Amino acid sequence: MEDYRLLVINPGSTSTKLGVFQRDTRLIVESISHSQEELGGFERIVDQESFRFNTIIEFLTEKEITVDSFDAVIGRGGLLQPLPSGTYLVTPQMLKDLRAGVQGEHASNLGGILAARIADRCTCKAYIVDPVVVDELLDIARYTGFPEIRRRSIFHALNHKAVARRAARDLGKPYTRCNMIVAHLGGGISVGAHRKGRVIDVNNALNGDGPFAPERAGTVPASDLVELCFSGQFTKNQLKKRLAGKAGIVAYMATNNMREIESRIDAGDADAKELLEAMALQVSKEIGSRAVALNGDIDAIVLTGGLAYDKRFVNLITEWTGFLGPIKVYPGEDEMQSLAEGGLRVLDGEEEARIYAGTYQ
Repeated sequence: MEDYRLLVINPGSTSTKLGVFQRDTRLIVESISHSQEELGGFERIVDQESFRFNTIIEFLTEKEITVDSFDAVIGRGGLLQPLPSGTYLVTPQMLKDLRAGVQGEHASNLGGILAARIADRCTCKAYIVDPVVVDELLDIARYTGFPEIRRRSIFHALNHKAVARRAARDLGKPYTRCNMIVAHLGGGISVGAHRKGRVIDVNNALNGDGPFAPERAGTVPASDLVELCFSGQFTKNQLKKRLAGKAGIVAYMATNNMREIESRIDAGDADAKELLEAMALQVSKEIGSRAVALNGDIDAIVLTGGLAYDKRFVNLITEWTGFLGPIKVYPGEDEMQSLAEGGLRVLDGEEEARIYAGTYQ
């Protein structure tokens, strides 16, 4: 196999993670923080393009890495139009939609943009891998009972797919022959039914669906939410930020630090204990609904994300869902490694790079 060198770019709201990989071996992975003073002057996230590009060039120069040494540049995928899972070549249409923010503004929109700009320097190709808008839902999973609103697939697709492939290897079967329920447990929580390589049902972890999480509300009783919308307590933008960023655990406990919640429980805080149990119950109920979507044919229930390090939380979920199938726990997430692996699958010819058309393919 070719000894490919890859540059991986993962922009966050206040940082840019950069990785240099020799095949799947990480040579360097670092996170460069950006202060509010540095970012405050940009009206839109995409306006940060040149600033972040220069940051990347400075990083490579400092590490004495020449730009033209890369065989591919892999960026984090952004809020594009819905698309199937895979590794996508960055194209002019993709760049147009990322800059326009067709499904919203997010730092990850810069991933493909920056990857393309660096790739132009080293005359190689730029890719993104499994962005959050991966959409493989069954048509019947899109209905809400409210014709004006359809369920959308927005979830932690990159980690879902990477961990599902890992679990499939551990099961000794190809991912495309496995049925799994994958629960990404982090600041947001997404629970997906993976059937033979496709996520046929999953909650929208960004826009208020599924379990509540450390920072997000999840599904809220609709009538009560309508009352709150027209109460005069919040503007539209304030309420949106409340639902995804200032809800869930942080709204009850004034912290999103789950280690602190665990410390409170150990110290005898009954409210913290009850809240953790409530979140575990909601996750477990979501897993149960995905079991129905798979007709009960489940090779494994996979728990991943930062909260999968929390043994008390994992034990609660295991207690409530273990009867559905074997449970595998892969704590944390490694987005940089997953992005590199996605690029390698294309370079090695294991899969063909997809072309983004701006409409569902």
